[in-house]
Amino acid sequence: MARINLLPWRETERRRRQKEFAIAAAFAVAAVLMLGLASRFQVEAMIQSQESRNDFLEGEIRRLNARIKEIEKLEETKANLLARMNVIQQLQESRPEVVHLFDEVVRAIPEGVYLTRLTQSGGQVVVEGRAQSNARVSAFMRNIQASAWIDNPDLLLIENKDQTGTGLSHFRLGFAQRRMESDDDQAAHATVSPDLG
Repeated sequence: MARINLLPWRETERRRRQKEFAIAAAFAVAAVLMLGLASRFQVEAMIQSQESRNDFLEGEIRRLNARIKEIEKLEETKANLLARMNVIQQLQESRPEVVHLFDEVVRAIPEGVYLTRLTQSGGQVVVEGRAQSNARVSAFMRNIQASAWIDNPDLLLIENKDQTGTGLSHFRLGFAQRRMESDDDQAAHATVSPDLG
């Protein structure tokens, strides 16, 4: 039987396979590097895109915060104006009440009573004066109780003629001023009342 030496052919085949393996490994490493670089560039692009979106959102938030501050200033100005309007409206509504107060006080004063001082705090009025007798002060209190604009008289102080040395008694009297409903309020109450029939 003839012997064939296969060693050189095997050696050549082994070298060829090693060379192909090296080339395939080099291509695989190159492909992995290319994929890594591509994924890195993609991630960096996404990060930059997100950062630009964040910058845009922060700018919009700053603009909205500035607008919110302007709106808050406008709301504060509006509240101040409404408060002033309410004060003006209350003054307009109370203007006739002062006239009625003085008119009713003058009507309630009986003969022989003289007022020296009148002070008002809200709806409470305090008057000081002189009277020829305590009966005249009592008549003044009855007139106040009977009035449509003032009521609840309260005698705070009375000094007899002998104590004052003037021949007149000194007195201090408090009473309440009634707030009468305006025509609009009366009309509203009239329209709201239910028909029970």
